[in-house]
Amino acid sequence: MKFVSIVMESKSDYSVMSECSETLKKFGVPYELVISSAHRSLERTMQYVKESEAKGAQVYIAASGMAAHLAGALAAATSKPVLGVPMESGALKGEDALLSTVMMTAGMPVGTLAIGKSGAVNAAYLAIQIMALQDDELRVKLQEDRISKAKKVELDSSEIETIL
Repeated sequence: MKFVSIVMESKSDYSVMSECSETLKKFGVPYELVISSAHRSLERTMQYVKESEAKGAQVYIAASGMAAHLAGALAAATSKPVLGVPMESGALKGEDALLSTVMMTAGMPVGTLAIGKSGAVNAAYLAIQIMALQDDELRVKLQEDRISKAKKVELDSSEIETIL
């Protein structure tokens, strides 16, 4: 079964990354959510990548703060797309995590999203877009979602707009 793997550095990331899993769920995209650390449990992380690839992981979403090496560790272990979500933490409020995630060595790409909740939601959308390349039903759901968002903007505007 094809699915998206969400890997969080720690349990404290769950409140933000639950937004990611809820977005995937809304589109009917299967996902797996685990906690594994690039620093505290590297062997577990590498073993997880091997096992999840064998089960059908198509895209990895990595959430971590501060030094944020999780996305890079995943990218080193797989040739599947890796999307990094920097978590807001520490004295730099996630800017350190953003820079750590975006500054990857050439040949080890990590798609880097925004810090925090909007990054988590957009990581889910980007994973869905990647999977939709091979799934017409998912592609249609994405198109319908875009149309729905556009209609919501028009409705919101019609409720408050004033034309001279």
